[in-house]
Amino acid sequence: MTLLIDPPSWPARGRLWSHLVSDQSLEELHSFAAAAGIPSPAFERDHYDVPEQRYGALVAAGAVPVGSRVIVTALHAAGLRRRLGEALGPRRPGRRLLRPPRLHAGDRVAVVAPAGTVPPERLDAGIAVLQSWGLHVSVGRHVLRRHPRLHHLAGSDAERADDLTTAWTDPATRAVIAARGGSGIHRLLDSLDWTALAAAGPKLLVGFSDVSALHEAFAQRLGLVTVHGPVVCSLGEAPHEERAWLRGLLMDPGSLRWDGLDVLVEGSADGVLAGGNLAVLAAGLGTSVSRPATEAIVVLEEIREEPYRIDRMLTQLLRAGWFAGVRGVAIGHLTGCGDPRQVRAVLSDRIGDLGVPVLAGLPFGHEAPNLALPLGVRARLDAAARRLTLLDCPLR
Repeated sequence: MTLLIDPPSWPARGRLWSHLVSDQSLEELHSFAAAAGIPSPAFERDHYDVPEQRYGALVAAGAVPVGSRVIVTALHAAGLRRRLGEALGPRRPGRRLLRPPRLHAGDRVAVVAPAGTVPPERLDAGIAVLQSWGLHVSVGRHVLRRHPRLHHLAGSDAERADDLTTAWTDPATRAVIAARGGSGIHRLLDSLDWTALAAAGPKLLVGFSDVSALHEAFAQRLGLVTVHGPVVCSLGEAPHEERAWLRGLLMDPGSLRWDGLDVLVEGSADGVLAGGNLAVLAAGLGTSVSRPATEAIVVLEEIREEPYRIDRMLTQLLRAGWFAGVRGVAIGHLTGCGDPRQVRAVLSDRIGDLGVPVLAGLPFGHEAPNLALPLGVRARLDAAARRLTLLDCPLR
């Protein structure tokens, strides 16, 4: 492998810059850059931007000086060249996110446990469903671990983060699916190597419940479409409709719509789907991965939260400005959340005056059917038709 660097001739921010690349491996490029003290934010799609003051030191450390055309040629030859629209990285709220490739029979998917402890028998039943679709399944090393002191967690934070990173950065893996939800993912987010995750390219992330923290973080840090859908441990006992819906979305995506919704507030709006579990989204406020609902159609679900707690969480999101610029809201299952009349009253009181359409009864969340939703894809929420419709194919 050779590290290549072109002359500092690219003007920006009052300085001249060089491009540092590898002719074989992004992993080796990241290792060289880290050893040379180049900060990870300097990585851009397929290269590091290096200020002219560092050029001589990098050449002395082993980077080979070449012309800019040689840089581009080497990246293309190695299959590492990425156009701006194909690269993982932050995209402003409200924009469509980068679509990962769909799955095909024979693809490998990885199962990880970034949150709660995993029942082995339910894990095996879910893996059997994935294998029946023609997928090859690998399981993270720590999936069946239990934190030595915090028994609600599937292993230590380091173990769970390592499984997720190892699976995502494995070139043979096409999708990463959470074994189950639970809690604990917010504990991992600040320790993940986002540069390495971005360098691995677009893949599918699937899960729900506490996985909403990953959905929001992947949207914010990687600009990537993810799938809010059943976890592996729920697949074995899921109804046929739920399994077939997920398989279709992952392997044969097309035009999707959800009919028969209940109207709380009239209207019609287009926007990018965002959201997930209400409590998890509220818990992320004020962190580096919290992503506002600007220009979004927000989808929300919850389990075992009393109406007063739903009131509190919606109020928290409202006070933080999270709903500013929202285009519409679709409420999913509110499972075991108390008197449905009180829940509906809270929803009307807190989000009924946002000036956007609000519909309920979207079939996703912690009860059947939990129909998968692609987050980061344009959709239309139409109260007159009582329908949510995707406007774009969710996967490539």
